[in-house]
Amino acid sequence: MTAGWQWDETLFAGTAAFYRRGRLPYAPGTAEVIVNVLTAGRTSRLLDVGCGPGTIGVSLAPFFGEVVGIDPDPGMIAEAELWADGAGLADRTRWLRMRAEDLPAGLGRFDVVTFGQSFHWMDRDIVPAAVHAMLRPGGALVHIAEWRNELRTVEGLPHPAAPAVAIEKLVRQYLGPLRRAGQGTLPHGTPGDEVAVLARAGFEGPDQHIVRGGQQLVRTEDDIVAWTFSLSSAAPHLFGEQRDAFEAELRRLLREESPSGLFSERQPSTEVRIWYTEED
Repeated sequence: MTAGWQWDETLFAGTAAFYRRGRLPYAPGTAEVIVNVLTAGRTSRLLDVGCGPGTIGVSLAPFFGEVVGIDPDPGMIAEAELWADGAGLADRTRWLRMRAEDLPAGLGRFDVVTFGQSFHWMDRDIVPAAVHAMLRPGGALVHIAEWRNELRTVEGLPHPAAPAVAIEKLVRQYLGPLRRAGQGTLPHGTPGDEVAVLARAGFEGPDQHIVRGGQQLVRTEDDIVAWTFSLSSAAPHLFGEQRDAFEAELRRLLREESPSGLFSERQPSTEVRIWYTEED
C-alpha cells in the first residue's frame, strides 16, 4: 500500500455500474491460456481477490468446481452476482463483500488465487502471506493485467482515439491537480514491483504469458463516459453537486473530438504472471 495513503470504503463507490461497459476487456483467449497453463479441473477451487464486477471470476468459473470472489465494494459484489446469474454460473460462484486484508476468513484452501489488476490497492505484506497460507501445495497465484510494453495507435482505423489527455485535464479542473483515491490522494500513483513482494512471501516465479490483442474496437461516447466514471480517480461521488456539470462538459469534449460519437481503439494485450507455492 502506498505510503501516506489509507484505503477507505469510498475508493470505488459508485463506479460498479460503469465498470463492465467502460473498462476494456482482457484479450480474447485470456481465460483459456490460464486454464491450459494450470490444468484446472472441475474439483478445483479458485479465489478471485478484488473481484470487481466478476471480470475474471465469471470468465474462469466454467473451468472450476467453485469460484469465490471477494471485494470490499457492495456495488461490485452486486454486479458480479448479476453477471454470474445471467451467465448461468450462480451455482458454482460465491461473491463476498470483504477486504483482502481480512483473509483467510474461514474460506478454506484453494488451488488458484487470481488478482485482476487489484493487488496494488492492498497491503503488500498482509495479503500475500494470507494468500500463500490459503493455497494448497503446488497452488498458483495469477496476476492478470494490461500489458504495458506495446504501442497501440488508431492509425488506419475509421474513428479518432478518445482524448484521454484532455479527459484527464478536465478531471483535474474539477477535482484538483492530485490524483484522487477515495478520501485521499495518490500524487505518485500506486506501487508496483510485485515480483519482489511475492518472492518475499514465499512464492516462486513468475512465469509470464502474453495474450496478444490488437483487434479493432469501436467505442461510443457513452462507453468513454462510462470508462471515466469507472476510475477510482474520477468516481462519481467525488464530483458531488458538480457531477452533472462535469458529465455535460465531458460529453461536449467528446463530441468536439468526434462528431459521430464513435472512437477507435486497439484491444490491449494481456499479461498473465503466474507464481507457485512449493509442492509437498
